[in-house]
Amino acid sequence: MSAEKKIEDNTSKEVLSDKSKTVQGDIYVQDVHKYFGVTKALNGVNFNANFGEIHAIVGGNGCGKSTLAKTMSGVLPVDKGKVSILGQTPTSPVMARNMGIATVFQEVMIAEESSVVDNLFVGSDDFWYKNLTQREKVLKAQEIMEDLVGEYVDPYTLAFNLSLPIKAWITIARAFLRENTKVLILDESSAALDFDSTERLFKKMRELRDRGVAILIVTHRIAELVRISDKATVMRDGKDVGVLEKKDLNEKNLIGLMTGREETGEKSTSVAMQTKTDKVVLRAENLVVWPDSKPVNFEVRRGEIVGVTGLDGNGQDDFVKILAGVQESHGGTIEILDTNEKFLRFNSLESAKENGISFVSGDRKKEGILPNLSIYENLVVPLYKKTSKAGFLGFVNWMELNGIFDWEVERLNIKTGPRDNLIGSLSGGNQQKVMIARSFAQHPKVLILNDPARGIDISTKRDLYIHLRKYVEEGNTVVFLSSELEEFIGLCPKVIVFRNGTIFDIFENDRINADTLLEGMFGQTSGVGETTISNKLDLSKSPIQSKIVKNDKIEVKQNIKVVNFDKENIDKNQNKIKIKKF
Repeated sequence: MSAEKKIEDNTSKEVLSDKSKTVQGDIYVQDVHKYFGVTKALNGVNFNANFGEIHAIVGGNGCGKSTLAKTMSGVLPVDKGKVSILGQTPTSPVMARNMGIATVFQEVMIAEESSVVDNLFVGSDDFWYKNLTQREKVLKAQEIMEDLVGEYVDPYTLAFNLSLPIKAWITIARAFLRENTKVLILDESSAALDFDSTERLFKKMRELRDRGVAILIVTHRIAELVRISDKATVMRDGKDVGVLEKKDLNEKNLIGLMTGREETGEKSTSVAMQTKTDKVVLRAENLVVWPDSKPVNFEVRRGEIVGVTGLDGNGQDDFVKILAGVQESHGGTIEILDTNEKFLRFNSLESAKENGISFVSGDRKKEGILPNLSIYENLVVPLYKKTSKAGFLGFVNWMELNGIFDWEVERLNIKTGPRDNLIGSLSGGNQQKVMIARSFAQHPKVLILNDPARGIDISTKRDLYIHLRKYVEEGNTVVFLSSELEEFIGLCPKVIVFRNGTIFDIFENDRINADTLLEGMFGQTSGVGETTISNKLDLSKSPIQSKIVKNDKIEVKQNIKVVNFDKENIDKNQNKIKIKKF
């Protein structure tokens, strides 16, 4: 039987649940419960979705979203209730795959020592591509990665040499390579992608939806799901609490259901807190981020939050890692103001820590969590030395550590369960909160954040911003990198935009808005790091599919001729274009 026939035959049905009469779609979950010890991950969830729609599953950290996705992917068995997809219940990932269910999980799972092509086709030899030669696989890998990433990716490159976004694309590409996909489940798949990359992902999702594929997305990024979703199911505390149709999908309604209280849902219009002192605490002089990039001069003052952004792969990630001592520069110096009010040079992670710098990575799996340690240990392990008694004998002050742990868990609302459980028992968002809490607990004078809100819900984001404001009011300093431009508004009085490994432009106060920042990211502002008045956008390096304007249109000016394009259908071969704001 063809996929189309299967989908057509699985029409919606009416069934009677123990609570009420509900209409069940092609894909349904009925009164599903899932327990992990005493923790109720799912507590009577009901969920319905249909083919040919993009259906979002949204809620706060630890509400059960990822667990629900795993029950539908055959990864987790349910303890009670029923999951039905195409009239069957997937009981294993292999069965789910054979049914046409493709899942991209929250954690980027690839073989670091294997090539791009080997990662893409792992486990597929017995299925769709068993007759392909190695050369054909390489060509296929090259084609799909270039289509998704927007630029050439060497299929022979080993995965450990790739950036996190490219690794994320590999996991996504695996799902798109499958020819029998009828249901695509994406669990926070855009979390590691920048704005431009997310637009390309959305384009692919719409193509699949229009072919009759059911797409289920688990996400925290409210603005994204409002744009892409046809419907959204909201979860809270392991239960479904409401379903929103397209016409009702907005931030106000989503947050109200997620939190259980009325929210305005309005964008922050507050003015970012202004720095009260000119005292510089961290500075970089003639810093070379890439071997061939222009030197960077940068300084940040006491009590200041400086935002950092840029299109993916333009050096902003490398820059903040260099500032934190995580990676080495290719030239120049970094200095921090010490306790004697003198500038001290440093060039390593250890010396950065010793001088009051703490770093939170957006890549928690590679640079954050300690997977073999407990939740408690992950949060307090850097504090063992600071809280120990008897000097080198190292008697740990457990009472003090326990107090710190409880305080940080409470103020960031971390849903931990038993604190002796492994860190991996937590949701991805709660793992990220533990990393943030660990940095706050060290009381650094400079906090460097590399996409810290990746994977955490909107309510927690707001709490994080409140804590950051309090933190800088106490005289501390924050360098805040984010791929979500809305995060800067009302938080940062200054945002620097990176292009080609150097600072391209600096935005302050009323110039900080999503449209202006995006124009800077694409090189369309006057800039401070370039001498040309009119910067031409090179699509071979920065595909232009993410410029959002009214009516989902982009106005592209080539020489004298002005043409309107749908943002999803821009000719990538147009090499020199200029965005015109209207």
